Amino acid sequence: MSVQTAVVLAAGEGTRLRPLTRNRPKPMLPAANRPILEHVLDALIDAGVRHIVLVVGYRRERVQEHFGPTYRDVTLQYVVQGKQLGSGHALLQAREAVNAPMLVVNGDRVIEASSVRDVADAYEAGSAAAAMAVLEHPDTRQYGAVTLHDRDVAEIVEKPDTDEYRLINGGIYAFSRSIFDAIDGTPRDAGELALTETLSRLLATERVRGVHTQGLWVDATYPWDLLAVADEVLARGRVAEPSRGDRVWIHDEATVHADATVRGPAVVSPDCEVGPGAVLGPTVSLGRNVTIGPNATVERSVVDTDARIDAGSTLRDAVLGGAVHLGPATTIPGGPADVRVGDRVYEDQRLGAVVADRARVGGDVSFAPGSLVGPNVTVGPGAHVTGTVSEGAEVVR
Repeated sequence: MSVQTAVVLAAGEGTRLRPLTRNRPKPMLPAANRPILEHVLDALIDAGVRHIVLVVGYRRERVQEHFGPTYRDVTLQYVVQGKQLGSGHALLQAREAVNAPMLVVNGDRVIEASSVRDVADAYEAGSAAAAMAVLEHPDTRQYGAVTLHDRDVAEIVEKPDTDEYRLINGGIYAFSRSIFDAIDGTPRDAGELALTETLSRLLATERVRGVHTQGLWVDATYPWDLLAVADEVLARGRVAEPSRGDRVWIHDEATVHADATVRGPAVVSPDCEVGPGAVLGPTVSLGRNVTIGPNATVERSVVDTDARIDAGSTLRDAVLGGAVHLGPATTIPGGPADVRVGDRVYEDQRLGAVVADRARVGGDVSFAPGSLVGPNVTVGPGAHVTGTVSEGAEVVR
């Protein structure tokens, strides 16, 4: 693969994933026990990329502090999108950092190296001005739909209002530097520059190769999607921790009591401690330095860094942010639930609760299915949590 430069668009907030994105950008949310963006960088490096430009913006310090100047011995160069004015505008910020053909990927979707290589190979082998990944997806309305004609892209439709399409834009592209001039020449829509609008205009005069990919591709749009992302990552064993057999991965620096039970798929990160009688799994991801108290039960849940779950608690279909503390005998019974995101209610979602960063929950607290708890919330002992709880609020019995 001769295209060895990649631009990663990682500046967005992910407003539909609040309250989890209140303190970090969407690419830094967990895909199982690692940030989504780590999976993206792994795919690029495994495909042969040796120069990565990260376009950062919202809460950019979370990205820069986590990764630093290099990742897996590959230099990372950061450029800043000061205002989130669309994907095309984000790519333009990398103009001075790129002097060769490039791959462009979204930083908030888990992808595979094979898909990256397929797009790069198609671009290098043909005479098309650009190449882009397309894949079959059951919900084309949520993403940009694509139609092909003789392997070339014929049409790009952003969030169509019909079910007649079967292919979506996979968000993996290969371009020459001429894409920057093409973006410059694209009219703004409500002040924003969308990369897909530039591509649609390009179709009138140039060939854009559509590359049908079948590798791992998972996206989190809403809070409950993080559970589905973890499901996919664990099902494919996309974890770095050593295998303990039967789809269980436990880091050497984690402590799991001999009387605890871990049912795969499950991953336990460094510095975790799992107490006696605790039951983890199936489909559980523990980030670094998580503590699971004695006789706690955790099923199909994502628990982020530095969280603590005290003795006798039961969690199902839960997403916990960083440094959350759940007191003893906390109960999150699991979905399905009707969940309000913004001004819309999404029915029958499999979500027990989302508890965002640094929330503190007293003992014997119960959560109604679908609860969304903001960061820095305090919940008193014996309280019942339901609906959406705003950042910094206090809930009492």
